[in-house]
Amino acid sequence: MITNAYPPGPKRRLPAGFLISVAGNPLGFFMDMARDYGDIVYFKLGSEQVYFINHPDYIKDVLVTNNRNFTKSRGLEMSKLFLGEGLLTSEGEFHLRQRRLVQPAFHRQRINAYARVMSEYAARISDRWQDGATLDVSKEMMRLTLAIVGKTLFDADVESEATDVGEALTEIIELFTRLLLPFASLLRRLPLPANRRFKRSAQRLDSIIYRMIDERRASGDDRGDLLSMLLLAQDEEGDGTGMTDKQVRDEAMTLFIAGHETTANALTWTWFLLSQNPEAEAEFHREIDQTLGGRIPTVEDAPRLPYTEMVLSESMRLYPPAWAIGRRAIEEYEIAGYKAPARAIVFMSPYVMHHNERYYPDPFRFDPKRWTPEAKEARPKFSYFPFGGGPRVCIGESFAWMEGVLALAAIGRKWRLRLAPSHKVEPQPIITLRPKHGMRMTVERRRD
Repeated sequence: MITNAYPPGPKRRLPAGFLISVAGNPLGFFMDMARDYGDIVYFKLGSEQVYFINHPDYIKDVLVTNNRNFTKSRGLEMSKLFLGEGLLTSEGEFHLRQRRLVQPAFHRQRINAYARVMSEYAARISDRWQDGATLDVSKEMMRLTLAIVGKTLFDADVESEATDVGEALTEIIELFTRLLLPFASLLRRLPLPANRRFKRSAQRLDSIIYRMIDERRASGDDRGDLLSMLLLAQDEEGDGTGMTDKQVRDEAMTLFIAGHETTANALTWTWFLLSQNPEAEAEFHREIDQTLGGRIPTVEDAPRLPYTEMVLSESMRLYPPAWAIGRRAIEEYEIAGYKAPARAIVFMSPYVMHHNERYYPDPFRFDPKRWTPEAKEARPKFSYFPFGGGPRVCIGESFAWMEGVLALAAIGRKWRLRLAPSHKVEPQPIITLRPKHGMRMTVERRRD
């Protein structure tokens, strides 16, 4: 029965009460909402009506079955300030056109061809480590994934610019929460120091992307990579036109940032979790040794490393890099017997769903065995969705799985990582789920 009543949810005590709670501890806020009110929760966030859904069937209905009734919500609307109209932020027919043009870069054959770069770059970066040294592994993984995405998708050496990219991206991400506040559009127009820092950081990233575009346009080379595809692409199913430099920039910026930020976070959390779970770590090393015998992994090795993939799967369950997904309803929408009005926000959290006891007993425990084929088959599909789902599922999902497995194997064949004493580990949920204080770890050369 459909009702005009609101779903259960907390009563607002102050006009900005929930904004303060969400800004201060978003993971705790949404975990509490799911625990206290169940599979669908209603509350107002400022002037926005929010329907928080926490059931696989409801999530599938929004992301897959009725996806045409939704656009991206406020967070990604604000992301256009630095991502432009890329795949992550664009909508409608334009999004479909751009996805058709970009898709060939992520076909299985191309991803297989990227595997050598993934493995060799992971081995190269870790070969610089000194036995017993203490490093910020989050920065090391950012440097690695930036180098991989630069080489595979843009045939460019950007590793030397990893510090610039990292600083600019961190500045943008940390200022992002301010963009979600009421009156953010007004605040953006003011000559505030934070606005100037945001603009400078975006310009630093732009300069790198536009330099790659300009150099490739000038050379006229078709190197068979994503950048060449973007510059040469014509939409044969649409109007037959190609992309402007601005459109190429928006797609390149989206894939440049998303293609390294999320995977770097996944790898960082994986090293942390392995360091805290010696039995799983021993099994991980055992599989690598038996499969590789000390050599660098190849694309043929990826399916021969099932436990490594299970480790990565469990890491992304506990710490999904994209911890939140929002959609805005275009028209009135019926969900779980309730009517959500047009422009209501429907919010989903992989982090909350991945810690749901119905599907993951003892949900905060690290257990790669949750990802045996039989265990996966027993759970509903959208009890796990680190890459989203439906027509807007992350275009780089296969790329990320291949990169994650090969990088873990290439590094794990030689190294064991240990969390530095007294280092505070705390997730920071902004756009992605970063470790708030980095990840200080001591690297130990394996001698077993």
